[in-house]
Amino acid sequence: MEKKIGRNEPCWCGSGKKYKHCHEAIDEKIRRFADAGHIVPTRDLLKTPEQIQGIRESAKINNAVLDAVAAQIHAGMSTQDIDDIVYKVTTEAGAIPAPLNYEGFPKSVCTSINDEVCHGIPSEDIILQEGDIINVDVSTIYKGYFSDASRMFMIGEVSPERERLVRVAHECVYKGLEQVKPWGFMGDMGAAVHAHALENGYSVVADIGGHGVGNEFHEEPFVSYVTEPGTEMLLVPGMVFTIEPMVNAGTDEFCEDEDNGWTIYTWDGEDSAQWEITVLVTEDGYEVLAD
Repeated sequence: MEKKIGRNEPCWCGSGKKYKHCHEAIDEKIRRFADAGHIVPTRDLLKTPEQIQGIRESAKINNAVLDAVAAQIHAGMSTQDIDDIVYKVTTEAGAIPAPLNYEGFPKSVCTSINDEVCHGIPSEDIILQEGDIINVDVSTIYKGYFSDASRMFMIGEVSPERERLVRVAHECVYKGLEQVKPWGFMGDMGAAVHAHALENGYSVVADIGGHGVGNEFHEEPFVSYVTEPGTEMLLVPGMVFTIEPMVNAGTDEFCEDEDNGWTIYTWDGEDSAQWEITVLVTEDGYEVLAD
């Protein structure tokens, strides 16, 4: 149970306003949805204005890191070269690469090529080839605040099949984004993502999804992209989470690299593509913080 606050007491969010002039109406609306049986966010998932500004600053660095990768990525470079770019640009900005040493992950970025769904580990031995597609997943900590985004890159001339997969995966993210509305549901977003992937003959990985982000690297809720409209968590202004569907050309099943314990591959060896953005739910829609 959330602590009850008097109407004339300072709001729990730290705005300095009286509760009745700040979050009282929002809390009452959340309570009505909860009473109707819906999943609702706890107060710790609703970011304060100060926290949102901190996440924005982190996201600016995250975006700059991805821009730096985009300017330099090419056939013949190793994925370790990408890791070096990420580490250099991040640390020169006074930030920290969030993946580095996270639960034992050994590098500053995830680089997932072709049939790798996610969590590819950079290496001097992995050289980008003409025709590859690669996801570069960058996460940044700046002054204690976290941001997270990834982009797909097509190396040189790629096959029409790979180009289409990359394009549709990008479209899936923005089909989902269109459904991010205050007092809607996370399931509305996931359903839109899934429908667009299916319409184009692809599958979406069900057991790996997005997450809340901002004060920690991974927060609640788990963000699924194989949902039904009107289900999952209520979307409330102040929530920050990622949209990052993993779209597979074949089956949605996957397997984990037994040697490194991190890299996820498609079960059937078909290609996979993923884009990721960090999104803030606002009073009238959404704001994309990191992309």
